[in-house]
Amino acid sequence: MKRLKVIIAMTMILGVTAFTTSCKKENSQIADDTSVSKDDAWAESLYDNVTNIANEAYVNGSVGLKSTAEGMFLSGCATVSLDTTVFPRELTIDFGDENCLCNDGRYRRGKILLTFNGRYWWPGTVITYGFDNYFVNDNQVDGTKTITNMGFNDDGHMYFNIEVVGVIYLSGGGTLSWSTSKVREWVEGQTTWNIMDDVYHITGTSNGIRPSGETWTRVITNPLRVEIGCRWIVSGTMEITPEGLPVRYFDWGTGECDNIATVLVNGVSYTIFLP
Repeated sequence: MKRLKVIIAMTMILGVTAFTTSCKKENSQIADDTSVSKDDAWAESLYDNVTNIANEAYVNGSVGLKSTAEGMFLSGCATVSLDTTVFPRELTIDFGDENCLCNDGRYRRGKILLTFNGRYWWPGTVITYGFDNYFVNDNQVDGTKTITNMGFNDDGHMYFNIEVVGVIYLSGGGTLSWSTSKVREWVEGQTTWNIMDDVYHITGTSNGIRPSGETWTRVITNPLRVEIGCRWIVSGTMEITPEGLPVRYFDWGTGECDNIATVLVNGVSYTIFLP
């Protein structure tokens, strides 16, 4: 049950930055370059999904297990192998050499390679993700992702350091480089079995380089509060700075579960409504 709770939580946290793709609003100052926001959100979703897939595979996995079609991601064309004879443990999700249609509607091929020295919620656990010719919709995803359970902070909250150094080889040519360094603090709901009372605070930064060579940075300036019982971020602030363009200042308010946020560009504030 605890493993399932973690999987659902990770899946719902996936949307922390995907909101930015909705910011093509009526004013051109916001819409003059939404592609940077899209690139950042897309890259983050690719690497977040790797964790979600691996969690799902671990719950259902044993050596040589053919996955079922019942999961959120894995479908019958993926094979899961869990090797408990080595340490750290090794988990391999093999989608085969040809595109495998997964339950989230994406095509994958190649392998996700995972090593771990303990369970997700054990202090000191380090989970490392790698790839072997891994593709999503014909875009090759490479690099490394590491999640480290740091134990409990001074407030008694379990927290995790998340590091990604990634590169995406685009199906249409060119590469998108993306890195992030985040802290996920589990502030509420850790001691219960009810997924809906889980609350996380997300802090950290990301940066990327587009195929054109243009760069961007993203900084969370006040923790993003993610309540699993709400589909939107309920509070927090963030800045996205595309190269050569004004900083976008995002603000989710003070804690209401709604789809309203504001963005400040060039000193002018706009209200945005998230999908």
